[in-house]
This record gives sequence, structure tokens and C-alpha cells, in this order.
Amino acid sequence: MRTITKIILLFFCAFTYAQTTVNGNVLDDSGQPLPGANVIVVGTTTGAVTDFDGNYTLTVDQAPPFSIRVSSVGFESVTKEVTTNPQTLDFVLNEGNELDEIVISASRTPESVRESPVTIERFDANDIQFAASPNFYTSLENLKGVDVNQGSLTFNSVNTRGFATFANTRFVQLVDGMDNASPLLNFVIGNMLGLNELDIASVELLPGASSALYGANAFNGILFMNSKSPWDDQGVSAYYKTGLTVQDLAGDNKFYDFGIRAAHAFSDKFAAKGSFSYLSGTDWHVG
Repeated sequence: MRTITKIILLFFCAFTYAQTTVNGNVLDDSGQPLPGANVIVVGTTTGAVTDFDGNYTLTVDQAPPFSIRVSSVGFESVTKEVTTNPQTLDFVLNEGNELDEIVISASRTPESVRESPVTIERFDANDIQFAASPNFYTSLENLKGVDVNQGSLTFNSVNTRGFATFANTRFVQLVDGMDNASPLLNFVIGNMLGLNELDIASVELLPGASSALYGANAFNGILFMNSKSPWDDQGVSAYYKTGLTVQDLAGDNKFYDFGIRAAHAFSDKFAAKGSFSYLSGTDWHVG
């Protein structure tokens, strides 16, 4: 019995030693707190998100040294090394230019952001994966000049230039070049007909009159979503999200969000892909 007790204590000490705590603050280049920034341990999926004041606390199940990377939409990522336990690391993120990014929405031909005649907000697959938001459409609100009106769990309306409405007939949403607006309603109905977030390669946003190349309906702006190629992104990927709210009047309200994507290239000229998503939750409750 004494031997078993010593072994248990030994394992407990080893487990305690492997816990490393890192905390700090994340600011932008003007010295303002940066909420919603992603703090990730390099090479793992362990991470945290900064709060409203830009503070974060990260507990890692490994001993130093290791590196953590801080990223946020519209800013350049910064990586620092953790050498002690515990350790305080503060970060300052500079606004990113993304000069090497290739966009097609400005002039309908592939070009560098540096060569584009207008300002383009871009959201790539990594930004979508590590966004501090419950879904892809909500994370678009982190882009400059974007307002997302949430009418329900499945209806997020994207607006720019202060047009805060659910029926914005002057905002165009294109999926691989195809208009995603409802024919009967004549406006985009958000993520009800949008892409599965696993199948999104990048998102480009042109706010305001810079989107006039796409016609009068794009007066307010245009959201251009590019899906992943079945040749370049093969295999099976999936995600699962769940949540629960407890209220005295409404009781327990569970939330489930599941998605899966599969793609395979049979030859250089033929490939196929498919995606499926399921969402279940309670929008509102009648007392």
C-alpha cells in the first residue's frame, strides 16, 4: 500500500510540473487593447482568446521551451518563445498589409493586393479556423467596416457602410462567381444558402462604391466567397460544436453544430466534393 501511494504521488508531481501558465496583454500598434485575438501554441491546437481588455491566460500541458503565436484579422502575426514557468508575454500587433495575397474581386482577374486599385478586406481559411466566433458569418464582423445583423441562428445578414438592415438589396454576395441572393426576396439571406465553413478557401470584401464593377446592386458592397478546390484540398474534414444555456423560465437549451466535407480527385480532369452541415438550437422561447 505504501508503494502504491508513492507511485501515485510521483505521477501527481510530474503532472503538476508539466503545467505551464502564460499570460499577458495584446495591443495594436496604436496602443489600444485588441480583443478577440487568437493565442495559439505553435504546432498544437491549444490556445486562448483575448478578452475585451486584450488580456489572455494560457495553460499548456508541456514544459518550456515552446513558442506561442498571436494573430488577429487585419494584423500581422507575432511569435514569441516561452522559456520559464510561469511567464508574462505582452504582444503588439502591427496592421497587416498582406502584400503577397492574391485577390480577384477588384477587377475580376487575379492580381496582388498591392496592385489592386481599391481597398480589399480578405479572410482566408486560417482566419476562419481560428476566429473567435461561433460561426463563419459572425467572424466577418471582425473585418473593417462590416456589420453583421443576426436575425436568428441561421440568418446573419452582412452589411457595410452603416446599412444595418436584414434586407439589404444593395449588397451582393457571390459564391464562386454566382449570385447568392434569393430570387423572390431579391436580397441575400445570409448563411441560410451560404457555404459550409469547411469548404471556404477565402473571402474578399469590397465595401462601398469600389464594387461598382458588379452592377448597381453592389452599391453597398460585395462579398466574394471562394470555395476550396477538390483537387487541391482532398480528404475528409469535419467539425462539431455544442453549447448549453440554462434559464429558469426556458429551461435547458442545447445547441449543436456539425459539419463534414469530403473531396477526391479521380484524375487530372475529374474530381468531386460534397459537404453537409446540421445545426440545432433554440432561437427564442415563449413563456
